[in-house]
Amino acid sequence: MDKGYICVFGASSPDLDEKYVAAARELGQEIARRGYGCINGGGRSGLMRAASDGCLDAGGKAMGIIPQFMVDNGWHYDRLTSLIRTADMHERKSKMQELSVATVALPGGLGTFEELTEVLTWRQLNIVVKPIVILNVDHYYDHLIALFDHAVNHGFMPQIHRDTIINVATTAQQALDIIERQLAQGCTDTPPKFHR
Repeated sequence: MDKGYICVFGASSPDLDEKYVAAARELGQEIARRGYGCINGGGRSGLMRAASDGCLDAGGKAMGIIPQFMVDNGWHYDRLTSLIRTADMHERKSKMQELSVATVALPGGLGTFEELTEVLTWRQLNIVVKPIVILNVDHYYDHLIALFDHAVNHGFMPQIHRDTIINVATTAQQALDIIERQLAQGCTDTPPKFHR
């Protein structure tokens, strides 16, 4: 059954601890097992590749969305079911959200942090009204989650936004459970940040 695509953010770094690679592969497998396809940044290395391989190996589809300059540099993965080239990074992120029903963030560096915080901001503003899950593999995101709580404690983020748009899972199965529960319930608009 084709339920649509789940967008996966994650590191492109090639030299990562195997626990992160295994978690990305497992996420891709779980996405396919539940009848979804995987969308990611189309990279040929790191967690992007591992998630794509997991999905493809489990019989699913893996789509890459990547700026043309990255293709020109040979950074794209040629095993993907399909590859969409974009003019720049901004178009890449917009297209990933346009074509997906939910987003999962695997561990990553600056690029992944930027993608995650941007899509959370879009969710806060109701530009994107879809489930977003942080896959906190082996406590990788503990400090970022603590920073979100710190923002709430200091008045920079409403508690309701922390409770409703920032979902955290520790396994691929939990991540997909959260997504499917929210999709079944129907995602609703996020309340305004400031009430006057």
